[in-house]
Amino acid sequence: MAANPNLAALETSPSVEWTVREGLLPYPEAVDFMERRAAAIAEHREAEMTWLVEHPPIYTAGTSAKESDLLDARFPVFKTGRGGQFTYHGPGQRVGYVMLDLKRRKADVRAYVRDLEEWLIRALAAFNVKGERREGRVGIWVDRGGGREDKIAAIGVRVRRWVTFHGVSFNVEPDLSHFTGIVPCGVRQHGVTSLADLGLPVTMQDADVALKNAFVEVFGPVST
Repeated sequence: MAANPNLAALETSPSVEWTVREGLLPYPEAVDFMERRAAAIAEHREAEMTWLVEHPPIYTAGTSAKESDLLDARFPVFKTGRGGQFTYHGPGQRVGYVMLDLKRRKADVRAYVRDLEEWLIRALAAFNVKGERREGRVGIWVDRGGGREDKIAAIGVRVRRWVTFHGVSFNVEPDLSHFTGIVPCGVRQHGVTSLADLGLPVTMQDADVALKNAFVEVFGPVST
């Protein structure tokens, strides 16, 4: 894959703090932390950060969520300020919260989302999975053949004072039946998959390594 043309410039910038949180993190705690960290980044009091977490089973509703897409509220539902519609988070799914200063990098939200997509595509390539973009559908998709396409990673972002928060979710080995309580991201015609569903025995630690390596390729250096 082609290198990020901005990478040379980013390599001379302060690195992004890379943190992996063990255990299941309650969603309100994640939002509270992101709000405070994003504000500190905007005020140049803290470094940029990518935070990898897992949540207990929940549904989150983005700013475009439709009540009709909540089919079975079997898990707690949280309204959130990120873009997008309904999504599921739960054990076996790696959630990456990305807090970057776009003023320092490039003040272009569409380009940022494109970079998030590239990050996920490159991480999937580490497991010989071809992740693909689809026009009009947010997230990363896998062609299953016979006209079937399943989403393997989701994206939902918010930007305040040019600092990003929220981010991506990457399906390693979640319980896919939990997605049936919602219409994921408002898309009814296609399904959801994971690395395990594709027959790949990938651990969360394996996924974290792939995500970290791909992040460095797209966004620049990290520190732990």
